[in-house]
Amino acid sequence: MAQFNYLNELNTLATIDGPLTRGPLQRWVKKSNNENINPSSNSSKNMSNINVSACSQSMQKLSVSGNISCNNSLLSINKTPTRNENKKGKKTPSKNKSPGRSTTPTPNKLAKTPNKADRFIPSRSNSNFDLCHYMLNREEEDEIVAQTVTGEALGRALADTEPGRLLQYTCKAPAAPEGYQNRLRVVYSQAKVPSTVKNTTRYIPQAPDRILDAPEIVDDYYLNLIDWSASNILAVALNNTVYLWNASTGQIEQLLTLEGSETVCSVAWVQGASSHLAVGTSSAVVELWDCEKIKRLRIMDGHTGRVSSLSWNLYVVSSGARDGNIVHHDVRERQHAVATVNAHTHEVCSLKWSPDGKYIASGGNDNLLNIWPAAQGQHYSQPQYIHQFSQHLAAVKGLAWCPWSAGILASGGGTADRTIRIWNVNTGANLNTVDTKSQVCSIVWSTHYKELVSAHGYAQNQLVLWKYPMLSRVAELCGHEARVLHLALSPDGTTVLSASADETLRLWKCFMLDPSKKKEPTDSKAAKSLLNMNSIIR
Repeated sequence: MAQFNYLNELNTLATIDGPLTRGPLQRWVKKSNNENINPSSNSSKNMSNINVSACSQSMQKLSVSGNISCNNSLLSINKTPTRNENKKGKKTPSKNKSPGRSTTPTPNKLAKTPNKADRFIPSRSNSNFDLCHYMLNREEEDEIVAQTVTGEALGRALADTEPGRLLQYTCKAPAAPEGYQNRLRVVYSQAKVPSTVKNTTRYIPQAPDRILDAPEIVDDYYLNLIDWSASNILAVALNNTVYLWNASTGQIEQLLTLEGSETVCSVAWVQGASSHLAVGTSSAVVELWDCEKIKRLRIMDGHTGRVSSLSWNLYVVSSGARDGNIVHHDVRERQHAVATVNAHTHEVCSLKWSPDGKYIASGGNDNLLNIWPAAQGQHYSQPQYIHQFSQHLAAVKGLAWCPWSAGILASGGGTADRTIRIWNVNTGANLNTVDTKSQVCSIVWSTHYKELVSAHGYAQNQLVLWKYPMLSRVAELCGHEARVLHLALSPDGTTVLSASADETLRLWKCFMLDPSKKKEPTDSKAAKSLLNMNSIIR
């Protein structure tokens, strides 16, 4: 039964607003119960009145002090008294006291009830439920509004960002200069690298490997004053003198000096490992020299103006001059001029035979680029061009045939044009064009990489490496103080030499190979088919 009593006491405690019906009886109630046992009717009436009044007074007192010590009173009342507490609180009524005496406790005794509360039980009558409901609903509405505002702000932020960029800095880092190579870049290696991933980066020195002096070099855009032979000999024309520089030993030798006011306008080595050099002069003639013996072999005429461009096709040397004509000289014959072509209306400033000998390209000061096919079974061109390109807006000085893709030609225009164009002469299509922002003076293709390098004038006077076929910038090589007029590629294809109007020659190792990828040098077909020049000159 004890457990049921305990449950009943808990239910009584949970009832806050109901009357106090459980708990130990108070002293005055116990005394009144004992007095009710006497048969006296008067006493019973009096006790009933006292009991009613006492109950009403106690209820009033409890209602007044309920907000202060309701919890403590209930706990102290419902708590099961211990043995000692029963002894203290339970006393036998005194025999001396009359049965009719009032035993109603005073309010002070109820107020002195010890405070033993362990939690706060609020009063429903003193609670403002309307206010509480309003505050809860307001907090929920504020939270919904905050979420809505946050969602809208996030949507606007995502709409303003670039596609695919969700996380980025507010202030972007400044972009690196075009063609910049970071030397301190860290390469992170993985445990397993796919076989399809290739290391496409290489180190390109930004400073020249060597600088040579070139005093009195003529600052003329239309001339071609340097050429590098297969024997690693560099020919440089300085005013009226031609010098030979051996790149292997560093030895310098003077080949010739023209008399009077004549100047050297162009130089070109014969194909292959030969020592013969063609020299075009301002006196409208082409001289053939044996550089081993330092001896002039013959003089070939045919022009009425200075010879500003030369190009070899086996034993035929083609010359372009200020008169606009191209003359093909067969050095084996006494009558050397085997063909003459009226090519341009102005000076022929650039002339290049293709590596396979099928075409010769000519660029003129009339802003035209002409492609001439070789005559059937011969090493000179036909008199009629197969393509004439007029897209350039200035003189076409830069010309270079791709050494590893037949029929691909690169051309560059002067100050009014500033573009590099890639052509397919087999179809006549302009494959790509790039605006270089400066005068294009010369172009050279790399034999090891799918790249080409161009020389430029004002304002940067730099060399630019371009990736083929997209013509994207790979690197820029700066250092010259005047426009870079000429370019030449070393026989091993690793070094580019630039000649500038600042009277310096600079060597750039921009096409260095990985040691593990180096190829063995092979003799060219042209070198095998060349005749001994000394034995055929008549």
